[in-house]
Amino acid sequence: SELRNHTLLTEFVLSGLSSHTELQNLLFFTFCLIYTITVTGNLLIFIVTVHPTLRMPMYFFLRVLSFLDITTASVVVPKMLVSFLSKERSISYMGCATQLYFAIFLTATECYLLAAMAYDRYVAICNPLRYAVVMNRRVCLSLVLLSCLSGNVVSVVQTAWVFTLPFCGPNKIHYFFCDIPPLIMLSCTDTSSYEMQTVTATVLVILTPFCFILLSYICIISTILKISSAEGRQKTFSTCSSHLIVVTLYYGSGTLIYLRPRSIFSQDTKKILAIIYTAVIPMLNPMVYSLRNKEVKGVLIKSIAE
Repeated sequence: SELRNHTLLTEFVLSGLSSHTELQNLLFFTFCLIYTITVTGNLLIFIVTVHPTLRMPMYFFLRVLSFLDITTASVVVPKMLVSFLSKERSISYMGCATQLYFAIFLTATECYLLAAMAYDRYVAICNPLRYAVVMNRRVCLSLVLLSCLSGNVVSVVQTAWVFTLPFCGPNKIHYFFCDIPPLIMLSCTDTSSYEMQTVTATVLVILTPFCFILLSYICIISTILKISSAEGRQKTFSTCSSHLIVVTLYYGSGTLIYLRPRSIFSQDTKKILAIIYTAVIPMLNPMVYSLRNKEVKGVLIKSIAE
């Protein structure tokens, strides 16, 4: 009977971000603005960092980060925007699986990419004389491809596991997109072994890269403390602190959601945490990583002036 019901299920229904009808228009305009800023800001960074004067590996990683942020937001936000204005909130079975695959693939890839970017900064600041040799074009491409490959493996495995679960009860997902925690809540079988697999994936995808980033920044900060110029120390500290704040928000929100898929957090709390890494961080990244950069600002101003 469970198998029959599972195979007959052809769609899910997304409850959306909020059930309050009076908030729908306000939420639509808020997230429409966030999405517009995200796409515009990241597209701008992607175009600007192609400039011949910005050939450093850091700008190559920033282009990849901008692409990931645009696509991550595009996988989640447009569907959410439609739900604010329409009562039709269904998503097909295959559409849900596709959305889950791309959401996991893009966010997992970004987790690994941010670790690669931290390594790039570590080499640049702690070992500047060997920077050009260590971070050559081949190494940079390899790090990006490895991030993508790892993200893809994680996504394929997680998506396959979720969609082999039998869904034989209600098909309403109390969330604004197809994600692991709300989907396993709908399963009519014991998911404890799957939850352990999700915890393992969280450790590998989120906690391990975060620890690596933290270690990189500890080395960077210890090197900064040796800088004789107070202005130089302040400037580098400012850059490092803003990076760490965004990284902590990104990894922290993901950890709280996935480390305990059936945690005591309410669905509203999980929705807010998910909004941070799917909509807010992609909007903030251009400002934190690029628009505060003197070289990027210089090329941007020059391009506008021309």
